[in-house]
Amino acid sequence: MRPQPVTKAASVERLEAEPVNAAHVRKPLYEKRRKIFPKRAEGRFRRFKWLVMLVTLGIYYLTPWIRWDRGEHAPDQAVLVDLAARRFYFFFIEIWPQEFFFVAGLLVMAGFGLFLVTSAVGRAWCGYTCPQTVWVDLFLVVERFIEGDRNARMRLDAGPWTLDKIWKRAVKHATWLLIGIATGGAWIFYFADAPSLLKSFVMLEAPPVAYMTVAILTATTYVFGGLMREQVCTYMCPWPRIQAAMLDENSLVVTYNDWRGEPRSRHAKKAAAAGEVVGDCVDCNACVAVCPMGIDIRDGQQLECITCALCIDACDGVMDKLGRERGLIAYATLSDYASNMALATNNGATAIDPTRVRHADGAFVDKVRQFNWRIVFRPRVLLYFGVWALVGIGLLYALVSRDRLELNVLHDRNPQFVIESDGSVRNGYMVKLLNMIPEQRTIMLTLDGMPSATMRIAGQAPGDGRRFAVGVDPDKVTALKVFVTLPKEKLAEADEGFTLTAEDPSSHERDVYEANFNRPGEAR
Repeated sequence: MRPQPVTKAASVERLEAEPVNAAHVRKPLYEKRRKIFPKRAEGRFRRFKWLVMLVTLGIYYLTPWIRWDRGEHAPDQAVLVDLAARRFYFFFIEIWPQEFFFVAGLLVMAGFGLFLVTSAVGRAWCGYTCPQTVWVDLFLVVERFIEGDRNARMRLDAGPWTLDKIWKRAVKHATWLLIGIATGGAWIFYFADAPSLLKSFVMLEAPPVAYMTVAILTATTYVFGGLMREQVCTYMCPWPRIQAAMLDENSLVVTYNDWRGEPRSRHAKKAAAAGEVVGDCVDCNACVAVCPMGIDIRDGQQLECITCALCIDACDGVMDKLGRERGLIAYATLSDYASNMALATNNGATAIDPTRVRHADGAFVDKVRQFNWRIVFRPRVLLYFGVWALVGIGLLYALVSRDRLELNVLHDRNPQFVIESDGSVRNGYMVKLLNMIPEQRTIMLTLDGMPSATMRIAGQAPGDGRRFAVGVDPDKVTALKVFVTLPKEKLAEADEGFTLTAEDPSSHERDVYEANFNRPGEAR
């Protein structure tokens, strides 16, 4: 089937766009960078990228300003990394240093989540949510607003340094620097109370490390997002080089379907009149013009492609103008592509013939494989999802079931024991009670085992006993010096050792520590 003739009303402008970052034309790293002027795309993927950019930037810039009431003894910032107190707060969750495994678990989940997404839909992380992609998109918004779209920016760049050019460039770079400052400023607000730090920062009273951090992040944001752009993805990021291990023949990737697009023709109407068979691609270069990486997706899969899908929007717009079916460039699997290519080339025996994949009315033949969403739920993807879910469930269970009271006991090393005047033996211990809630609590500290032994707590109620009520401060570690004494005639009980139990009667939380009791003639 020959493609429908192109009418004058449906004529498509051919853009003079060169894939300057394609591997076969890219110069070595020491050559001067050739600028890329991506044209603004319109379509469903571009709208989705706008939404992702709005959500991700909103989360990053606004999260430090969200308040969360934890009581008078804890900070009210919803998300806070309190380095001084060695705590991490995330809304109702509080992580102590000894609970760092929660952070490690989240990192494991992030890794398997990346494997999961990549195996299912290729480099979707790179194309939509990678910070480099998001900030480059933001910088391009500023650039287009000030200098215009692709053609206007190209003319401005090639033109002489007039007052208009100097003014536009100055405003653009100043805005980029302001975005960089806001980026660095938002980062430091995660490590201290945001309103207080902002006030001290403006008054030049903040710690020097705050100014150093903002300066470094401002510079990196400005350079990576404004000046280097695609070079960060091509030369600096390791992910393009390892993503192949996550992909298989059923992974969705942005693909130029040359089995229906070739042979290309810029003059489809004349070719049709001459009886020539041509594909759907009119060689308009729209896909090249919108690519932020400066490549031509029609050259096949490339390391530089971040699968942002803007080329799909550009090509779909052209197909709509020509009255042809969308999907010349689309998310497709290697398996489907190979099957359709074999159909179009008679298993490689001939050149691509579009008439082999279409009926006379222009519809695709039944043998053409179309995308089936069920392919996403294949064993490899389900395996990654299963591991990701198991780690998440494990962390959630540990979070829900954890006690907010911990007991740590350290035996005195020197001396290991003291013999009193009546022959009794006394051991000393440093006991630490961790109250991990922002409330004052009374903890019952109990000595179990060694029935004849007694306990005394320095600075607490006078006298010896086996059970004491100890007040602990909110959200802090309370250190106690505890002495355990065993009568001379009962030293044999030391063989069994003893346990210290810390319990909160109101919440029934408890923690137990098994301890040794040292006596003359032995060293432990």
